[in-house]
Amino acid sequence: MSTLPAVFARHQAEIDAEIRSVLDERASPLYDMMRYHFGWADEHGRPQCSPNGKAVRPTLCLLSCRSLGGDHRRALPAAAAVELVHNYSLIHDDIQDDDRERRHRPTVWSVWGKPQAINAGTGMRMLASTALRRLNLPFAQRSRIQCLVDEATISLIEGQYLDILYESRFDITVSDYIDMVAGKTAALFACALEVGAEIATDDASTVKAFHDFGWNLGMAFQTRDDILGIWGTERETGKPSCNDIMRRKKTLPVVYALGMAEGQQRAELLKCYSASSLDESAVKRVVDILESMDALAEAQRLTTSYIERAEGAIAGLSLDSDAERELEEVTRFLGTRRF
Repeated sequence: MSTLPAVFARHQAEIDAEIRSVLDERASPLYDMMRYHFGWADEHGRPQCSPNGKAVRPTLCLLSCRSLGGDHRRALPAAAAVELVHNYSLIHDDIQDDDRERRHRPTVWSVWGKPQAINAGTGMRMLASTALRRLNLPFAQRSRIQCLVDEATISLIEGQYLDILYESRFDITVSDYIDMVAGKTAALFACALEVGAEIATDDASTVKAFHDFGWNLGMAFQTRDDILGIWGTERETGKPSCNDIMRRKKTLPVVYALGMAEGQQRAELLKCYSASSLDESAVKRVVDILESMDALAEAQRLTTSYIERAEGAIAGLSLDSDAERELEEVTRFLGTRRF
């Protein structure tokens, strides 16, 4: 499935409105930088509408609540918080990677500089906490949700630390990669699904099932992303083909190949990933080596495995039929998406 499921479009306006209302409580030009990042303003603070992300995490938060018979509107502050945490990480990630473009626009740091972009990202993370204060829930339950979001943020930062650390190492195993992705990506997915379930039910086993569902879905999302970073087309992903190789990122296919390659192939991979830049012929050679070692098939096999585990985590639960169908659509999309 390569078409974005309809549920994303249906909830996008609600999610955007909740985040906008959090930002609108503040007057500093700092928040114009955040509106710019979301595509709601240009660099001068003038309103505009540019394409933003798919809002996967907040949509899943709302869906998990709905699937258990809850009113998804009660979960909107939590969905907004999850999306604010995710976008805080994107602003900082762009700084760390020196990326000058995101979603076909200059990144926040490339417009305002890295010091101010750090302020914008950190401020966005703190706004996630203020969004959670809007939850109309008993104090103890709201505190549990705050703890879930805080712990997911810590895991995300730990994962990002490992991602940067691994850039200069060549002894990374697939197990190391999984540990990194578990923090960098899966933790926030798990948080989004768990929080939505927490708002809808007090059954601990059901909430845990949605946590596990989200964790596996997050792993599948990242492993599929790694496939697209090499074999995705620019028309579909919005990024140059083989972008991850040109940036010498140690994504799953590369980590797998480095662990399996021997002799000349390993020497070539090490040479390419030690170079300061890669020309077109070097990129092609890396892709040829990856394909000769079935790295694409292995990455998709792992993606499919995580999707199956995600589906198994909530199998047998009594769920709202419409929301269950939409969860199935989103799950299939994330496992096979092309953008």
